[in-house]
Amino acid sequence: MAANLLMLILLIGGIVLAYNIKKEVFPYFDMDMVRITVPYPGASPQEVEQGILLAIEEAVVGLEGADEVRSTAREGLGTVTVDMIEGENLQKLAQDIRNEMDRIVSFPEDIEEPTIAIISRKRYVVSLALYGDQSELVLREYAEYIRDRLLQEQDITQVEVISARNHEIDVEIPANTLRSYSLTLDDVAQRIRRASVELPGGAIRTPSGDILVRMKERRDFGPEFAQIPIITASDGSQILLDDIAIIKDGFEETTVSSSYNGKPAVMLDVYRVGDQTPISVSDAARQVVKEVNVSLPQGLRVDLRNDRSNVYRQRLGLLMKNGLIGLALVFILLALFLEPRLAFWVSLGIPVSFLGSLFLLNISYVSINMISMFAFIVTLGIVVDDAIIVGENIYYHQQRGKTWPKAAVTGAREIAIPITFAILTNMVAFVPMFFVPGFMGKIFKQIPVVVISVFAISLIESFFILPAHIGNRRISAPSGWFGWIFRAQQSFGRAFLKFVNQRYGPFLKATIQWRYLTMATGIAIILVTIGYIKSGRMGFELFPKIESDYAKVTAVLPFGTAFEKARQVEKKLIQAAQEVTSKNGNKELVEGIFSSIHDNTIEIRAYLTPPDVRPLSTADVTRRWREQVGVIPGLEYIKFESDAGGPGRGAAMSVELSHQKMDLLERASADMAKALSFYPNTKDIDDGFSPGKQQIDFKIKPEARSLGLEAREVARQVRHAFYGAEVLRQQRGRNEVKVLVRLPRQERISEYNLEEMVLQTPKGTEILLRDAVYISRGRSYTDINRRNGQRIVTVTADVSPRSQAGQILDSIKAEILPELQRKYPGLAHSFEGRQADQKESMQSLFRGLLMAMIVIYAMLAVPLNSYIQPLIIMIAIPFGIVGALIGHLIMGYSLSILSMFGVVALSGVVVNDALVLIDFANRRRKAGMAPLEAIQASGLHRFRPIILTTLTTFGGLAPMIFETSRQARFLIPMALSLGFGVVFATLITLILVPSFYMAIEDVKRLLKT
Repeated sequence: MAANLLMLILLIGGIVLAYNIKKEVFPYFDMDMVRITVPYPGASPQEVEQGILLAIEEAVVGLEGADEVRSTAREGLGTVTVDMIEGENLQKLAQDIRNEMDRIVSFPEDIEEPTIAIISRKRYVVSLALYGDQSELVLREYAEYIRDRLLQEQDITQVEVISARNHEIDVEIPANTLRSYSLTLDDVAQRIRRASVELPGGAIRTPSGDILVRMKERRDFGPEFAQIPIITASDGSQILLDDIAIIKDGFEETTVSSSYNGKPAVMLDVYRVGDQTPISVSDAARQVVKEVNVSLPQGLRVDLRNDRSNVYRQRLGLLMKNGLIGLALVFILLALFLEPRLAFWVSLGIPVSFLGSLFLLNISYVSINMISMFAFIVTLGIVVDDAIIVGENIYYHQQRGKTWPKAAVTGAREIAIPITFAILTNMVAFVPMFFVPGFMGKIFKQIPVVVISVFAISLIESFFILPAHIGNRRISAPSGWFGWIFRAQQSFGRAFLKFVNQRYGPFLKATIQWRYLTMATGIAIILVTIGYIKSGRMGFELFPKIESDYAKVTAVLPFGTAFEKARQVEKKLIQAAQEVTSKNGNKELVEGIFSSIHDNTIEIRAYLTPPDVRPLSTADVTRRWREQVGVIPGLEYIKFESDAGGPGRGAAMSVELSHQKMDLLERASADMAKALSFYPNTKDIDDGFSPGKQQIDFKIKPEARSLGLEAREVARQVRHAFYGAEVLRQQRGRNEVKVLVRLPRQERISEYNLEEMVLQTPKGTEILLRDAVYISRGRSYTDINRRNGQRIVTVTADVSPRSQAGQILDSIKAEILPELQRKYPGLAHSFEGRQADQKESMQSLFRGLLMAMIVIYAMLAVPLNSYIQPLIIMIAIPFGIVGALIGHLIMGYSLSILSMFGVVALSGVVVNDALVLIDFANRRRKAGMAPLEAIQASGLHRFRPIILTTLTTFGGLAPMIFETSRQARFLIPMALSLGFGVVFATLITLILVPSFYMAIEDVKRLLKT
């Protein structure tokens, strides 16, 4: 009664919690970073570095909790990112940074308000492409309408309009007009600012109630500024802004454009927040798209693209399918080796453990996502190990003549201690994953939480629910169809026992007799494996490549390149994509092509059909696109990506160079990129440097100073003329609108305009700019990157296959870097990106594995009451690693960090069978058997549960191991390590462990003599 009640609580409670638990594609986590952003409109990267970055770096370096400080200076913008030391308080660090920023008084006058924000990872769901043959203004207005319509949906909270220019009101006044009225651009800006006011004046408290007083001269749209008086004569006549200026209500002057399927477009990205699910957000967005397309004017259309909820559905379905197949395989194996009814009760432990674990997961804030679902699959075969051993032991006692109730009590009690410690070692083996730092650790931290929760419930189920159900079963033999199955299973059971006694028994006896040869063979296998890994043939990569549902190309032109040149490159790239599409299924391959240009960067995405529909993989599409494009002259670099947006994305290699002198750093990075180009399997090499825009520098002449002009005033007038004098910023609906006063565009497009610019002096006289300043020419940098106070350049390259990146890095360390350091004294280097993540993750895993080994040893020593026997049991661990390697070779996978996760988890699983084997032998010796007889008897008696636990573990993982879907590829290496590692370690347990057991007995006899 109590057992059934406990089972129902776990099952029903788990089902209820399953509906309420949060669902997402990948687990959400904080980035542990604080970012400071300081806009400095019109400033060059050097000015941003000198005026902003150095001051911020000096303020934040050394703050409690701050780890690494990275900063970037770009044209008009400075950003500083502070990484937090793991375990510190992120909110406190952000507040400390705000306090330090408030103390900085050396910032340039024209910077905008700095923003300090904790970096959070937006949970993207879907994109909406609004496109058609309409003006930019019409597209933007309808994009705002669609955004408002989306936000009206209960399931949608966050929508962003991207690839669109910001609103701006330009007041353009010709230079001659300004001179004729003795005005400067700053004069006009101040008068507009003073006239555009919305200010409350308090309230009049009358007996009948308060009356609010308010000045309401706010102007939101361009035409509303036209009637502002700029000059008022003594007779009352006025010169209005409309009389001297052209007012344009449009968009900021930036080279930004986007298109979808060849038509002008605006993209809207929809995100989810809180407990919103990808499916609910996507369904709401689809409903809005359906409604909006009916009401849009002719020529405009909205398409829904890159729907991550489809990925969620596909991967959830994939994992569910693999889980159900694995469950079926586990049940079939159990029914084959045990009685079908006994197999049913043992298998019932799987849903009981899974659903019961949701009680613990719910309070641990674990969501249902691809990682946690995979963790359930990992436990699918392992979780029944304890139930198998308990059930098999009960079955063993029942076949020896005991009644089912007595067999249940005796069998469960006999095996309780080794099973408890076996489950605890399983838990301990997954604990190192808790402590993997960085991005990888945050993603995979959910695996040990899920696994430990499932194992904990499984232990309860094995000792309190399973024996009660087996002990209360009916004694009568089944009849009918079940009777036939029962008799077939009994026949198989007798045949299997015959095989164990007649085949395995003599073989075991022979291996024990020749135990030193057996041990030498095992050691040789380990040495050969180590040699193969060290040879580099195996290859290693941080993360298996996950194909995206779109192919992406990014092309970068030199800074300052004309917009028309960017248009030509964009056209060539789109035509190449269309050629690939037309040759490979058209609409069956590509749903749409989105392109955007931002300054000198062109980005194109070919959105592909679902994986089960498209005739080519994303990698094949990207490769053919690259071949179709060929060589485009004049590019800084071009990069093709088939895994954009996935956790395995990014360059395979990143080498960071640092030096105080920027020109030397530029030459060193070019040499490094050139050296990388000689390796045949490198591609998409980027030296991290590109020539910046041409720059004209001024220094004031004595003649200008004699007229009362100072450098500050000259700079101010030049800035106002070419960038603009900012009047104000105000909110218009959801958008911030900037109002600028400057010269007309035709007076700002050539150097002649600069040379002929007339400056106003404080005395009211005029002087040409070329007469007031010395002029020199140069180039600004495109951007300046810094890390921990040092200027850096990062050279990146991709490698095909990526698993060979390690060999190229070894060559770089041995040959290229020493030569560069001799050529450029003071040059420092480090390996960042994937290499840094890989090194950090591997070091943490090895430390965790070492600690887990120590804990596992201690936990084995307790039930065995021995210091030596735990070492015999742990011999299975290195052989499990051999099996993991063999599995990767058989399935054609390179080693990765996920493979190492599997190896770490394997270390706890593979000792279980050896523990039960040694424990049984010890109990036989206490009953009076000799060591040789005890270990042989143990091998024969424990052969069935050992083989059964191995087959169920492999069977539970087999659907994932043999999965052909590209969506599951990144999870397969961990399943390979566990599945094949357990199989190989089982062979070692059944053959080598008895030999080592007797070898220890030989040593004991020698020591006694």
